[in-house]
Parts: sequence; C-alpha cells; structure tokens
Amino acid sequence: MGGPGHNNGPALEPGKGWHRHCWSQARKDLLPTLPIEIVRLRVRRAAEIGLDYRTYASIRATSGHDVIALLFSTNALRLLTQNAALPPDRRAVLSAITNTGRGVLAQSPLTPRDVLAQCATLIDHATPAPRPFDPWSQIRHGVLAGLKARNWPADQVLMIGDTAFEAEWAQAARMAGYLPAERFFAA
Repeated sequence: MGGPGHNNGPALEPGKGWHRHCWSQARKDLLPTLPIEIVRLRVRRAAEIGLDYRTYASIRATSGHDVIALLFSTNALRLLTQNAALPPDRRAVLSAITNTGRGVLAQSPLTPRDVLAQCATLIDHATPAPRPFDPWSQIRHGVLAGLKARNWPADQVLMIGDTAFEAEWAQAARMAGYLPAERFFAA
C-alpha cells in the first residue's frame, strides 16, 4: 500500500506486466459501455443542441444530466449596443437549435426588452445580467432568478459566453458548464 501521494497504481517491481494487465482490466471494468442505440440518441441530441458529441458527452458526464437549455450572454451573441443587429452567423446557429431552451443574460446598456426585440423568435427568455464586480452571492442569485423564471434547473443549463467573468457566472450558479462563444459558434 502506498503512502501519501501514491495513486495506488501498479507496482514497479518484478511481475509488473501482470500487475499492469490487472490494473488496466480494473480500469476498463469501471468505464461503462453504452449500447449503440443510446450513443445514437446522444449524438442526435448533441446535434439538436448545436454541440459536437465529444463536448456534449463531457458536459453530460460532468453534470450527470442532459442539457435542457442554453444561456447566452449578449457578448456571445455580439449584441453590444441597443441598435446592434444579431450577426447572420449567430442567427443561423440559434435558428438551428431544436428541443432546447434558449435564454440570454442582457448586459448593460441592453435590457431584456432590447434583446427580445433583436432575437424575438430565436430565444425564449431574457433577463438582466449580473453587474460587473457584484459579490458572488448576488451573481448567483441574479443568474438563478433568470433560470427559475423558466423552471430551468441550473445543473441542466449550459452557459455560452465570451469573457472570463461570464465563466464565473456559470460557476456561481453551479450550471452544467461554460463554453466559450468562439467554440460554440465555430461548429
């Protein structure tokens, strides 16, 4: 038995080939093998959400839940002023998302009403974003209030943002995860 810092892996003494085999077999037995029908359903679900399968599977494995909604920041959507139009690439991706809720956190100077005017048929809900330098508890409360308005459990909502402080919003609310906008919209 190893001491502190030991990962209880195979010993490096004589017979290490057998030990390595046993260790590899034990690790393999821990990982689930999904039936092909389940994999196909999850690939289809990833496509509905607009994610590649690897990203979807890692979010699902981390959160333990399916992604039921996407929460975008106005930065991620490139809506930076009241008169800004939603860029065509963003519009195309949003319109391709099916069977998934779509919300937006409206950052100042935009209001939820401004965002709904720009994206009326492409999103389900818009709420005010947390203000810069808000305490962690206020950030959490603000994000969760927007999710509760749609009955979206935080651990089933994926945040799509464009800045480091938006990633903190996802952490504060204990959301399913955070994905940079350039990665989400690149697919």
